[in-house]
Amino acid sequence: MDLSFSPEEEAFRSEVRSFISSHLPSGVKGKARSDFTSREDYLVWHRILYRQGWIAPLWPKEYGGTGWNVTRRYIFNEESARAAAPQSLPFGIAMVGPVIYTFGNDDQKKKFLPRILSGEDWWCQGYSEPGAGSDLASLKTRAIREGDHYIVNGQKTWTTLAQFADWIFCLVRTDPSVKPQEGITFLLIDMKSPGITVKPIIVLDGVQEVNEVFFDNVKVPLENRIGEENKGWTYAKFLLVHERSGIAGVARSKNAIERLRAIAAAELIDGEPLIDTDGFARKLAALEIDLLALEFTELRTLSAEAKGGHAGPESSILKIKGTEIQQRITELTLEAIGYYAYPDHRGFGDNEYPVGPDYAVGEAARYFNMRKASIYGGSNEIQRNIIAKAVLGL
Repeated sequence: MDLSFSPEEEAFRSEVRSFISSHLPSGVKGKARSDFTSREDYLVWHRILYRQGWIAPLWPKEYGGTGWNVTRRYIFNEESARAAAPQSLPFGIAMVGPVIYTFGNDDQKKKFLPRILSGEDWWCQGYSEPGAGSDLASLKTRAIREGDHYIVNGQKTWTTLAQFADWIFCLVRTDPSVKPQEGITFLLIDMKSPGITVKPIIVLDGVQEVNEVFFDNVKVPLENRIGEENKGWTYAKFLLVHERSGIAGVARSKNAIERLRAIAAAELIDGEPLIDTDGFARKLAALEIDLLALEFTELRTLSAEAKGGHAGPESSILKIKGTEIQQRITELTLEAIGYYAYPDHRGFGDNEYPVGPDYAVGEAARYFNMRKASIYGGSNEIQRNIIAKAVLGL
């Protein structure tokens, strides 16, 4: 596998690096999703990329995307991670957008795609339910057709940032009499519809990142159905492949390991840098080797895509290893910092001086928040089942 880049690709890398350096606001650089507190915080970098025409690297040009090939998308992701640019929210750009331009009708494309690109419409995902998480096909939120609309009743949970959302894309059950996967429909629902209630779930790091969403006789126009009734599972699987591939986060994990190396070099054990101690060095080396192997796996997947292939069960492999590595990075970072990583605010708001290094701030929160990575997008246990069935034939 040739890992070298052409002169044209290196020129593109320079263009991306220069743009990010010139336009990335210091107020959002290096911030994680949990660091933002308002809708506007999330959209600052989104709007800058939109004005540049770079907000949708995956989309075809005919729908307002960049039309980049897989190599340019890879370079863009690498440079964004290297510069610690915030990640764009995936729900509109990376999830429902591709579903709409692939399976939606012309009216739906005209109505929704431009507003997804501009950030005018904020989307959230209505998949998981209290009794249907990894076993998503067992969902019970019901939609009954009445003339030119559906009446939706039920509940979704773990709905990320629903408190800011204008729209939610939902899987609903429209035929309970058939095999579970065959009775599901994909609906686009206006969050301002009467009968929708959003209740916060406060997670381990103290942030309202996820919510419960309740539907009480919510009226949804038939025109907001994607594709055919009872064919929603097909569209859902298409979306999940995109989601799982993106969750791998190789470029950002590479950047996080560089930060971890710097922390371990600054931390001293009996006067010796932590990074030079045998025990820690072995853990760090094992982590770097696993990340390198994951990167090569991702590159092989991208190479196959460039030749006309499509991500399939490979996305489950990327999801498992990517999230496990992300969790190990936060765990090892917490170990490197030690007890200074524990306080969230280190004395802010009282008359005591903060204690510990600046890089300790928020590290415990990041560690706790990352515990979810092996669950969202389909738990890693379910991904192993997919690999066993689709790859190993078990």
